[in-house]
Formats: sequence, C-alpha cells, structure tokens
Amino acid sequence: MTIYIESVEKLISEFRKLPGIGPKSAKRIVFFLLKFGEKDIVNFSKLLVEMKSKVKFCKYCFNISENEICHICNDENRDKKMICLVEEVSDVVVIEDTGEYKGLYHVLGGLLSPIENIGPDEIKINELKKRVKNNNIEEIIIALSPTVEGESTATYIKKILEPFGVKVTRLASGLPVGGDLEYADEITLGRAISDRREF
Repeated sequence: MTIYIESVEKLISEFRKLPGIGPKSAKRIVFFLLKFGEKDIVNFSKLLVEMKSKVKFCKYCFNISENEICHICNDENRDKKMICLVEEVSDVVVIEDTGEYKGLYHVLGGLLSPIENIGPDEIKINELKKRVKNNNIEEIIIALSPTVEGESTATYIKKILEPFGVKVTRLASGLPVGGDLEYADEITLGRAISDRREF
C-alpha cells in the first residue's frame, strides 16, 4: 500500500528513471519541489520542454546544439584534422573543461555491447568512417572509458580505420593527481608505468 498520494508517487517514479537517482534521492527531490512556488514549478517545467524542443544533435559530430552544426564544428580556430572520439556528449564537456584540446569531436552515443545487442550500426561508427574518409582527418584520439565495452569498442575502431591510414591514439592513463599508490589497481598502475614520460 502506498503512503503517498498518487501525483507524488508518479513523480517519484519518474525521477527514479534518471541515472544515479535511487528511491531515497527521488523522494528527496520530489519533497524539495513541493516547497517551490507555482511560478518556479511552471518555469522549471517550461525549461525542460524548451530544452527538449530546441536541442538537437550536430549533423557532423553528434554533440548537442541548437543549430544544425554545433559551435565546436563551426569554430574556425579548431584543428579540423584531429577528432577526439568519445562515448557521450557529457564527455565532450569534461574534455573541453581541461582547455587542452583544440580539435573536433565525434560522439558515438554508446559503446559496443553484445550483451545489450549494441553493435556498430547502433552507434555512430559508420558516420566516423565517413568523416575520416571525406575530410582528410590525420588523427583520431580515442577517449573511451577503460571498461570492457570501452576497450572492445576502441579495438574495433582501430581495426576499421586501418585502411584509411589515419593515426589512432589513446589518452594516456595512469594515476590521478593526489592519488595514493597503495590504492591503485594493477591495470591503472601498469598503464602508469608503461605510459611514463621523461621527468
């Protein structure tokens, strides 16, 4: 038997669909929203609808944009011969926040996962091949998470790009700044050793 009224229960269920939101967090969010004034709730819901209607995916890189082409692909100061390959739009934001990368991006929209029936046709791999073939791309930087799916996707992409003669690189991986050596796992520590550079 439910302890909440139906409208509250429905909203809690909707918030539970969001990544990282469990039952307790969903309840906290809903009870916090109940304290909002009607004007704030209307504005909040209006912004959600506006975002959904305005935001689309860039026709080249599949980053989010309010235009057909995103601001990164439109930027004449970006290195047009280099593409950083990422899984999701949120990864573009993380890399941009470093201020270190000045090339273009390609958002796959997922990773290869036979268990979940996600093959090359379900993510933007064919579109990547077309970009490399038609745009004189010299380097692809693979910036995928070092998970089983990330590793298999990276290996597959490296293999399918070989005929194009494009340089394929990966982000260096290793110990985080401020990390304690004794808490590092073997794979991370191994990569830190193999990817070492001159001091």
